[in-house]
Amino acid sequence: MTSVLHTEKTGLPAEGVAVDRSPGTDAGLEELFDEHYVRLVRLAVLLLGDVGRAEEVVQDSFLAVHKRLQRHGALENAPAYLRQTVVNRSRSVLRHLFVVDRHPSEVPPDEPGADHGVLTGVRRRAVIEAMGTLPRRQREVLALRYYLDLSEREIAETLGISAGAVKSHASRGSAALRHHLSPLLEETP
Repeated sequence: MTSVLHTEKTGLPAEGVAVDRSPGTDAGLEELFDEHYVRLVRLAVLLLGDVGRAEEVVQDSFLAVHKRLQRHGALENAPAYLRQTVVNRSRSVLRHLFVVDRHPSEVPPDEPGADHGVLTGVRRRAVIEAMGTLPRRQREVLALRYYLDLSEREIAETLGISAGAVKSHASRGSAALRHHLSPLLEETP
């Protein structure tokens, strides 16, 4: 009676009391785990090629054995059942990985947000207003350069000025635009 009371209070058997280590008991499952865990992980690593997945498969296999023992009692050959479970679960993992690799999830295209049109309109108006503050020649040079994408030589020919003057007007105009649009540029993500 004292051994039963000791077991109920502490969860541990009293000294000198025999522990049932048959495969159908928790103690038997612990012993099975101690004896076979490392070998089963090695087996799963060989099958899967990944230590982390192998450990998961073996742990899941022990859990399956534990559930089966709870439902049906003792297993006739628990180590063989465990090996078979590890092999079957490894196959399942490999099938799953094969399917995942064959059907990669499609990432939705990076589309602009709902406010993109509004922000584009705001930026466009700000640039037009800033261009309006520039001297005529700087405005012409920047418009020909960035709107029509003309080269310095083509701009010089169009405006009847030298290539050096085109560079000078473009540099001064760009600096003035940067200064005028800097608050807008700081807000842009």
